[in-house]
Amino acid sequence: MLFQNGLVFTESCTFEKADILVKDGVFAAVGQDLPADGEEVIDLQGKKVLPGLIDIHTHGCGMKDFCDGNAEAFQTMADTYIKAGVTTVCPTSMTLPPDELSRIYKAYAAWMEEEHPGSRFIGINMEGPFISVPKKGAHVAEYVIPADLETFKKLNADSGNRIRLVDVAPEQFDNLTFIGQAKDICTVSIAHTDGTYDQVMAGYAAGATSTTHLFNAMTGLVHREPGTVGAAIDTGAYTELICDGAHVHPAVIRATFKAVGDDKVVVISDSLMAAGMPDGTVCSLGGQEVVVKDGRAQLPNGTIAGSVVNILEEIRRLMSFGIPEETAIKCSTINPAKAARMDDVVGSISVGKYADLLVLNEDYTPAMVYRDGIRQAI
Repeated sequence: MLFQNGLVFTESCTFEKADILVKDGVFAAVGQDLPADGEEVIDLQGKKVLPGLIDIHTHGCGMKDFCDGNAEAFQTMADTYIKAGVTTVCPTSMTLPPDELSRIYKAYAAWMEEEHPGSRFIGINMEGPFISVPKKGAHVAEYVIPADLETFKKLNADSGNRIRLVDVAPEQFDNLTFIGQAKDICTVSIAHTDGTYDQVMAGYAAGATSTTHLFNAMTGLVHREPGTVGAAIDTGAYTELICDGAHVHPAVIRATFKAVGDDKVVVISDSLMAAGMPDGTVCSLGGQEVVVKDGRAQLPNGTIAGSVVNILEEIRRLMSFGIPEETAIKCSTINPAKAARMDDVVGSISVGKYADLLVLNEDYTPAMVYRDGIRQAI
């Protein structure tokens, strides 16, 4: 299959006129005037072509949640993500008892044994239960436990060894020891932490390389106590950022891009099952009731919960906030791929990687979406 006449977002994170050759589900060549040699030709007529978008922190969509733990939920989510050009997802679990997480992860492992249309569920983001109660956010306090390597290894085995990220509050219990142990298994992300600057820096020194939804559920930046935010900026870790404009003010989003740099910001949705649903929608997250009000999801006490947007909508909003288009795309494709250690297979239109493409209309809506070189229903 040969895609011709596209304005392609290349490895250099710029748009260039180029053709794309796809064979056996991967990119075989990218360049000018590639020969068809009998391949099916698709004329993109100058449309912009992005790598498939990536969301490494999302709980659900389509009124389904990953923690529903069944094939119907997984497929509904995959079918919903793909409509927004999100081709690769790390479904994210909440803070729940280990036995419940085990049930969910086993169901996910069984579902993954077969090929499915829609978005690729490439591995789990284990957001809880190794967090702090003071900064639990929308998580349930009674399920918070110390980070434990044996518990983690069992859950990872239950998932078919598919945990890609594990979130940890470094100041709690003996969690620093766990960070040093888990870093060789998957990405460790600092999350839901009440730690001081020094405590969080110790977490990065122990092996954490990412920060979960910067500014949300963590100690903030104060000029005499830099907190988690100051440590994240200082250490140069990957930094997740919810860019819906509700979780973080647009001015702070702009400041974060300047402080962290476009090589390390990772755009995430942190979406919940009500993503895309209207005000008044009631759903659940981690066993707690959530309502959509004024375009944001919140608990009955007003605590902001997950978002109601997808990655493509966040790119549009980032551009409206003054973030350059190329930067917004980079932070929604190759950056999350690197943060979750999967940039060898996804994240850019590069030879050898999965042939995941988002072709855009002029109004920045999806015209076509391909995953593994196969056109998806949108």
